[in-house]
Amino acid sequence: MIYQTLEPAREVCQRVDTIFQFLLAELKQETKASDRNCQAVAGRLAEEVDRICTESKRIQDSGDVMEWAYALARHRLQQCLHYYRLGSRRGRVDLHSTLSAIVYRYINPAKSQYSYQARLTLIEDFLQSFYMESLNAFRRETKLDTSYRPKSMLELGEYMAFTERYGKRRIPLPGRRNQQLIILRAQTFSQQQPSETLVDMEQAAEGGMSEGDDAYKVASMQRLREQMVAQDQEPAEDSLRHSVVHELTAYLKERKQEDCIDYFMLRLQDLPANEIEQILGLTARQRDYLQQRFKYHLVRFTFTHRWELVHQWLEIDLEKDLGLSPKRYDRFVSQLTDQQQSLLQLKKEKRPDTEIAKAIGCTPNQVQKQWFKILEQAWEIRNEQSGASNPTDE
Repeated sequence: MIYQTLEPAREVCQRVDTIFQFLLAELKQETKASDRNCQAVAGRLAEEVDRICTESKRIQDSGDVMEWAYALARHRLQQCLHYYRLGSRRGRVDLHSTLSAIVYRYINPAKSQYSYQARLTLIEDFLQSFYMESLNAFRRETKLDTSYRPKSMLELGEYMAFTERYGKRRIPLPGRRNQQLIILRAQTFSQQQPSETLVDMEQAAEGGMSEGDDAYKVASMQRLREQMVAQDQEPAEDSLRHSVVHELTAYLKERKQEDCIDYFMLRLQDLPANEIEQILGLTARQRDYLQQRFKYHLVRFTFTHRWELVHQWLEIDLEKDLGLSPKRYDRFVSQLTDQQQSLLQLKKEKRPDTEIAKAIGCTPNQVQKQWFKILEQAWEIRNEQSGASNPTDE
């Protein structure tokens, strides 16, 4: 009887040790982390794999628990290495972009018509609290101290991989339905946002407030007044925006991307994805392919075709150091090669590409490719602070 009880326990211990050794060897081979660091991460991943294998009836009934354990371990390992290889900055941007895309359509308070930019701000607020929840869940599930914070690059990669999995967990709902955890959190967050309030336009324009107005209404009126003043002061910006829209439309038309133009026009109206699919008669997958194709052309338009116009409209042109603060601009320049620094200086001097090509010893086509990389690098550093966007965000 005692033998029968001990035998399964022995098998579990052997399985955990086998998976641990497998993960440890892979981490040592694929990373530059210390041995102690690799052991800690491998131990946590092995325990998680074992917990899933033990609690899953489907895996237990499969008759080949070890094969499942290896498959799960490889999956966890690849996720961790993905973020490790991206590094701290690009990893955070990648994770933020992935989670933002999931919750975008759900961050929409009831009876409110939020603009695209307003939704991004709400998503930013929501994800900051979600990251804290994820860190607490990571500490709890891996039995780490409540003050634990990832310090090494490998630990950060492990935490970011966990956060992505944590957000995508399927939560069972009544009626045999289920939903991703991060979507449920986003819906709750949206419901907790303050409802719309009626604002007197004339009162807002005059700047007058009555004593009976609550704080939320006062803040709304102040915000509306700021927008009204800003609209009066920014006719040039509107003109630039129209130029960008016109030029981008012509760019897409020249490349026979009429369906991308249709998608672009609907995006300008800030329509949600499901409405765009309905209007264009597309499935979700077809709309996603169209969106990716549009982003491909948008990036090339922004960084190559009409980069000056777009950067001027966004007020991040060369005269403004590409929109970077002095400290960030210095760091940005220090990361460029000598050839790229020369190219940047010549661009500031408004030299044509043919002249730049002769000066730095390459072809005009190579100048354009190098300039694309420089602008993309500046874009990533500029978005680093918010961590909300990547160069393909619309």
